Amino acid sequence: MGVQTPNLMRNKKTCRAVGIPTIDLSMDRTLVAQLIIRACEEHGFFRLTNHGVSSEIISRIEEQSYGFFAKSASEKQAAGPPTPFGYGCKSIGFHGDKGELEYLLLDANPSSIPESTKAISNDPEKFSCVVDDYVQAVRDLTCDILDLVAEGLGLEDRATFSRLIDDVESDSVFRVNHYPPFDQNQKVGFGEHSDPQILTILRSNDVGGLQICSCDGLWSSVPPNPSEFCVLVGDTFQALTNDRFKSVRHRVMANSNKPRLSMMYFGAPSLNAMVSPLPQMVSSHSPTLYKPFTWCEFKKAAFSLRLAGRRLDQFKYSYNYNDDKMTEC
Repeated sequence: MGVQTPNLMRNKKTCRAVGIPTIDLSMDRTLVAQLIIRACEEHGFFRLTNHGVSSEIISRIEEQSYGFFAKSASEKQAAGPPTPFGYGCKSIGFHGDKGELEYLLLDANPSSIPESTKAISNDPEKFSCVVDDYVQAVRDLTCDILDLVAEGLGLEDRATFSRLIDDVESDSVFRVNHYPPFDQNQKVGFGEHSDPQILTILRSNDVGGLQICSCDGLWSSVPPNPSEFCVLVGDTFQALTNDRFKSVRHRVMANSNKPRLSMMYFGAPSLNAMVSPLPQMVSSHSPTLYKPFTWCEFKKAAFSLRLAGRRLDQFKYSYNYNDDKMTEC
C-alpha cells in the first residue's frame, strides 16, 4: 500500500497532510482484504489501482460525457430537470443546496438505462451501450470490493454485502458531475456531505478539487489520478458495520481554469432491503447502535435534510452508561 501526501489548499479550517491509502487490487487477496478494512476503519476512503476496469470503457464514457456537457444550455435542459433522473444544474439538493456544477443522474439498473438516456444523446442507442458497459464494470468492481471486505471480516457468507448491490432491484445510481472552469476565487463546487449508499466508486479527470474530512474536522485534498478509482464508504455501510466503518465526509472545491469531470457509481440495496448492524459486528462491548430501517426509509430521511445533514443520527439508539451497565433510553 502506497501512502501519498497531498498538497493542501488552506481555508478557514486548517488543512493538513494525511496518509491517503492507495491499494493495489492485484496484490495477494488476503492482504488486499485487510488493507481495505483498515482504510474503511481509519479513513472511510481509499484509492484503488489495477482495478481491472479497461481504459477503453473509461475513455468511451468520458468522451460521451464531455460531448453532452459541450452542448448548448437549451439542448442540455431538454434532458432535465431530474425527476429524479436527467440533467441538473447548480442545485444539488432538495433543500436549496447550491454548487458550481452541472450533472447527469441516471438509473444504474441495466433494464432502465436505455429509457433514462433517451433525451441525452443524438445517438441514444450508442450512449446507452456506453453507460451500460461502464456501470456493469464498476458494479462488478464494487461487488468484488465488498466480497473482499466480507472475507477480511471472517464472515461465513462472502456475499453478505455484495448481494445487496447485485440484487436485480438494486437502487444504485450513476452520476456524472461537470464543474465548468472559471477565473474567480475558490468556490465550493459540491458542498460537504457523506454519501447515503453502501459504497461509492468515483473516477475523475486530471483536475483536482476533491477533499476528504478527517474525524477531527480537518480537510485534505486528494490529488487527481485518472488511472485510479476513489472508493468511499457510505452511511449505509457504516450502519451495517455498527460504526466499525465510517462514512467519509467530503466536498469538491471548484478552483481551476480547467473543467473537472467526475463519475460516481453509488452502490445501493433495493428499496425494501432491511438495514441493521450485522450480528458479527455486535457484542456486549459494542451494542447495536442503529434501529433497523429499510433503504427506502433511509433514502427519504436523507433527502429530507440539507446536504451536510447527519442522516444516521435519526436512526440511532440512545444509551445510558451507568455503573458499567448499559440501558437503552
